[in-house]
Amino acid sequence: MKTILFRLIAAFGIVATLGQSTTMRAKGNTLAPVGSNLIAIDVLLDPDQMMVVKANALNDRLRGDYPAGYSLDATHAPHVSMLQRFVRASDLDAVTAAVARVLAAERPTDLQLTAKGIDYVMWAGVAVTVLLVERTPDLMRLEEKIVDAVTPFSVSGGTAAAFVGADANAETVAYVETFVPKSSGHNYIPHVTAGVAREAFVKQLKAEPFQAFNFKPDGVSIYQLGNFGTASRKVWQSAASGTMR
Repeated sequence: MKTILFRLIAAFGIVATLGQSTTMRAKGNTLAPVGSNLIAIDVLLDPDQMMVVKANALNDRLRGDYPAGYSLDATHAPHVSMLQRFVRASDLDAVTAAVARVLAAERPTDLQLTAKGIDYVMWAGVAVTVLLVERTPDLMRLEEKIVDAVTPFSVSGGTAAAFVGADANAETVAYVETFVPKSSGHNYIPHVTAGVAREAFVKQLKAEPFQAFNFKPDGVSIYQLGNFGTASRKVWQSAASGTMR
């Protein structure tokens, strides 16, 4: 589990200052012109009711320890991120079309996924707590295709203004800025973020026996991100699974 935690820290992004993050380059990125209207997006898997129930139960425990944390709701939707990027708002229709083309050859709702444990990373002074998901060849292939599809529209230079609420902390901005390559490809660690709490409490949760469980995606959506990488505003949802191919 120590190896997973180390990789999870890398996946959440080695914390950089805002000044550093705006000068970084990732696969296919170009520097956005000053004044561009950028949004931070998350192309994600919507989990089924099994995962939603489990994530909410964990969230309840986290908020019991840290009431200032957030609830899982319509503006903090449980999800499995596949890609987070800055894109121009004017390119959003092209981005959704590119993702839809990937789904014409893939069946995300056929994926068989397994939650295997609890882990966390320290972020802005609190423990961001996640349910770790097993990597599978099908999931990894889908993630790679999504990255490739969105790469032509990905840009660098996003700020807190690109997020819902315009209050994203530096760690969140840097994470989106460097998602490719730090959290994609062989660095991709699928997970469902359940909330935040104090580190001592989350350490206790992590030490408890964990009963692995299976779940499936209900579909694919694109959200505009909020602070802490929450799925805050849905901007697109895939067609029903029967029409994806």
